[in-house]
Amino acid sequence: MALKIGIQLYSVKNAIAKQPYEVLRQVAEAGYRYIEAANHNAEHDPGVGFGVPARQLQRSLDELGLQIVGCHVNPLQEELLQDVLDYHAELGSTQIGCDIEFFPYGDLDYIKRRCEVFNRIGELCQERGMRFYYHNHYQEFQRFGDRLVYDLIMENTDPGLVYAEMDTYWIARGGQDPVSFMRKYNDRLILLHQKDFPRDAGEPLCMYQGLVDPDRGIDEKVFMDTKNPDSFTEIGTGVLPIQDYISAARSCPNLDYIILEQDATKLDEIESIKVSMKAFQKFKGVEL
Repeated sequence: MALKIGIQLYSVKNAIAKQPYEVLRQVAEAGYRYIEAANHNAEHDPGVGFGVPARQLQRSLDELGLQIVGCHVNPLQEELLQDVLDYHAELGSTQIGCDIEFFPYGDLDYIKRRCEVFNRIGELCQERGMRFYYHNHYQEFQRFGDRLVYDLIMENTDPGLVYAEMDTYWIARGGQDPVSFMRKYNDRLILLHQKDFPRDAGEPLCMYQGLVDPDRGIDEKVFMDTKNPDSFTEIGTGVLPIQDYISAARSCPNLDYIILEQDATKLDEIESIKVSMKAFQKFKGVEL
């Protein structure tokens, strides 16, 4: 089955914060039909991050022919979740995800405690007929001895409660092969994130090759200080073997969507997502 192409609204974060409904119209005009939101303000906004009522947003999405297929929620705290789930139930969204989590290096007990939280959030989502998914960055691919943090998360969470949204770009930047992880956690993968790495980035693809010490603690400051805006390019114009990722992803039984996302661009944000959509048409096994 072909993967449906979606867009993570973080790709247009600056524009959508100023004119949410106009930007959604432009997203639809660029050819996208499926959207994933990113709420980095869940302490003050239970919705999609740009302060719009659920019912009004649902009407706009319906008018534009857009469908929401997920939303990142940050901070991911149980005490905020009831309002978040109420909002997404009214919106008609069926799943939410964890956007970013930092794991103190070497602290296995902390990882296990966070896994307990993920399981609990998965339970709360399940009670509402929704799913919870975990989204990775590169810090999950640090090693504790011979174990990767990502594997520890998967092993210490309930497969029926905690699903995966794999970000192939960040897996590659963690020095690992995204295809191997898609095969390993085949039935837990429900969303796939796709970015791209430029040919002229001026730095290694793997963050652990001189950019970040793989044995140090990676907190938010380290992450942001080492996240180079020049290490992102329009999806389909860079060096990542995206066709290999798509081919592997099509064998995942619970995966329907590949979500394009760009953290930074040298173009206007709307122009950037148009370039990505056009470039992505060359790949086999995807559809609008």
